[in-house]
Amino acid sequence: MDVNSVLSNTLSPDDATRGNAEQQLQQAAQANFSEYLSVLSRELANENADPSIRQAAGIALKNAFAFRDVSRLREVQARWLQGVDPNIKKQVKDLALQTLNSQRNAANSAAQLIATIAAIELPRNEWNDLMPTLVSNVGTGNERLKMSSLTTIGFICESDDSDLRESLIMHSNAILTAVVQGARKEETNQEVRKSALQALSDATEFIRSNFENEGERNYIMQVVCEATQSSDPDVQAGAFGCLNRIMGIYYDKMRFYMEKALFGLTISGMRSDTEDVAKLAIEFWCTVCEEEISIEDDNQQTQQEGSSELRPYFNFARVASREVVPVVLQLMTKVEEDDADDEYNVARAAYQCLQLYAQTIGSELVPMVLTFVEGNLRHDNWRHRDAAVAAFGAIMDGPEAKTLDPLVKQALPVLISMMQDSVVQVRDSAAYALSRICDYCHDSIDSAHLQPLMQALFGGLMSHPKMASSCCLALLNLAERFVSEDGAEANALTPHFQDSVTALLQVTEKADIREEGANQVRTAAYEVLAGFITNAANSSLNIVNELTEVIMQRMTQSLHQSRDVVSVEDKLNLEEKQISLASVLLSIVQRLEQHVAGQADRVMQVCIETLNATGNTAVPEVIFQIVSGLCNALNGDFLKYMESFVPYLNAALRNQEAPDMCSLGIGLVSDIVRALEDKAQPYCDQFMNDLLNNLRSDKITNQLKPPILETFGDIASNIGLAFETYLTVVAQVLQQAATVTVANDVSYDMMDYIVSLRSGIADAWDGIIVAFKGTQRVNLLQNYAQAIFQFLQIVSSDVNHNEGLLRACMGIVGDLGEAFPDGQLADFFRAEWLTKMVRETRSTREFTARTITAARWARETIKRQSQHQGNLMNAS
Repeated sequence: MDVNSVLSNTLSPDDATRGNAEQQLQQAAQANFSEYLSVLSRELANENADPSIRQAAGIALKNAFAFRDVSRLREVQARWLQGVDPNIKKQVKDLALQTLNSQRNAANSAAQLIATIAAIELPRNEWNDLMPTLVSNVGTGNERLKMSSLTTIGFICESDDSDLRESLIMHSNAILTAVVQGARKEETNQEVRKSALQALSDATEFIRSNFENEGERNYIMQVVCEATQSSDPDVQAGAFGCLNRIMGIYYDKMRFYMEKALFGLTISGMRSDTEDVAKLAIEFWCTVCEEEISIEDDNQQTQQEGSSELRPYFNFARVASREVVPVVLQLMTKVEEDDADDEYNVARAAYQCLQLYAQTIGSELVPMVLTFVEGNLRHDNWRHRDAAVAAFGAIMDGPEAKTLDPLVKQALPVLISMMQDSVVQVRDSAAYALSRICDYCHDSIDSAHLQPLMQALFGGLMSHPKMASSCCLALLNLAERFVSEDGAEANALTPHFQDSVTALLQVTEKADIREEGANQVRTAAYEVLAGFITNAANSSLNIVNELTEVIMQRMTQSLHQSRDVVSVEDKLNLEEKQISLASVLLSIVQRLEQHVAGQADRVMQVCIETLNATGNTAVPEVIFQIVSGLCNALNGDFLKYMESFVPYLNAALRNQEAPDMCSLGIGLVSDIVRALEDKAQPYCDQFMNDLLNNLRSDKITNQLKPPILETFGDIASNIGLAFETYLTVVAQVLQQAATVTVANDVSYDMMDYIVSLRSGIADAWDGIIVAFKGTQRVNLLQNYAQAIFQFLQIVSSDVNHNEGLLRACMGIVGDLGEAFPDGQLADFFRAEWLTKMVRETRSTREFTARTITAARWARETIKRQSQHQGNLMNAS
């Protein structure tokens, strides 16, 4: 293999060339991992090599150790530890350290490689000279070596590996020595200081022991505070970034520094002309607010639990509010006409800070903001009007309702009139402020304001694409907040429902005209329409029913349009339109429920036509949800659609390359068997075959496995004795799945997966028990009793569980007891661990009544079973 040629091809813009090169590298790594690492590390360190080759070598080295799947990651780490010759390991590490003194891209690649190896070796007390070497580099190396060594420390400290993070605490002194040395004002190279401050930010969590020492803490804070005064804006920004991290982790140690320095430094930083500096200084107060909100919540919960161990709370935000808030409000005027909606600038940071301030100090903030609003709402400069409107909206979440109510009632006519402002940015901010009123203060919107409010929002939706998102959000909040109780004939929006639907249909029809922003307006309007349908009262269902045909006609028209679409942009726009139409139809089906029966044939016809025409787009995902809604509404009457729909369902179940469609298919199988019950049996052979194949596949994601197991339970409980055909193989699958356990070093995601997997196992077993309970074939379950109770014991012995899993386990206990009321399984029920699990579930206060009831049923079952004499499993 020509290494240089292959590495060069990995950077090729041609997909085939790049893919072939990457495959060659994977094969080389598989064939001889030691030699692979040796060759690549030499290329990375080769000063005479082309920079692009060195970059490619660095990427390949990083990829050799980079796996999201925990098991694959542990496997490659084990290969490094046990399968690579010690001399080659030393060579790779030495060359990586040597490359830190090379040009920036190569040094950066080397830093990533070092961090990757450190994650393997440091937790095992290997490579003990790494940190001293990096510290020495920072202290005595040239400027290039200093920066790359500090970058390496940053990469190591930002790792998510739990073992590495724990081991770094032991190296806190070395880490701190390096970063403080690089960050102090005596360092003349500002690039080095910037790298050091970034590394300090990454390392903040690991220097807790140093922060506990007052002398060390004072020195760290001195260095960081001095850096905020650097003449280099990047260094200033890095320093404020460090202060944010420090405040977030060491709030309890910050009182002295807030009084002496941080208050003044951050106010000054917020006023900086350099945007990054100003944003990070603003974010410091965002962090303060977030911490104080969190502390108040924690302390409130602690007091409710009867404890007196409260976290320190210093009221930093409240004490500083009279100086901080006016600056924040003034910074909200720093907007421009060409600011993008998703642009995070100084004004956006200030708005976020004001929102958090409102949540932190509540009603105390209101007078300060009102003074600003009243002084700027009619300002000649549109930026001030925009800031005034935005500021009023920002404080809707936090202050007491009795404080806000009269203000909102007084402000509504003004804000509605601001929807006619001459500047679209102000109109958009007014719409967003109204959306927050509709969300947090909807009780303050009386009937006199509702009609003009809705007219203003619909007018805004039609007037300019920039306003579409804010108007849509406000209308959706209105629909959700004014929803009535289930079964109510009317709600506050009922008098306006017909006009709203008519207006939205007009907006969406107009948006089909080719003009800038039309797609954005159309998508927003359809989203609002779906929201209004979902929250429609019963008296509006006739309107919803009539709307069904309109939407289906538009869907059919869109399918005809797809034949004439050529450009990629037009295809994407048409797909977005079809998704919007399908989403509205989904809302109709879900809201009409059984009343959709009269239109079901036509709906299903449109769904099949859409599945035929839309192919590999996101549209079929929504169509499957519509079919699910029809299935749940029609129950057994859905049978007549099975022959036409099942081919699409089976194709989705087999489509392992599209996990979202596969997931929807799995859910639909459950819907179908619950709706059709034993009438679904003729289709279950294919369902079971596809589901079992998915479980065996390496391509399928872990997230799909628990719902597959749950679906086994649904199939069993609904087709009853016919499930015997699949019982042996499914039982084997469940027993194998029960052996999957959690290692100490796995991520939280993996722990959640284990709980989900066990919930799927529990649902499957319970469905199987229900299928045979009370039948002549119930004794088949005795063959699996030991496996079922072993599974329950696994759950009981692991603290990693949740309420849903425990409730499912309670169901297994209860159903098994009813399946064998004569004590055939009595010895299993006498197990002490089982009684303990049931007792702990029943006595957990946080659990819902449903779970407590299930636990009581399980307890009564155990009592009844314990009254039988001996285990009668072998009795005939």
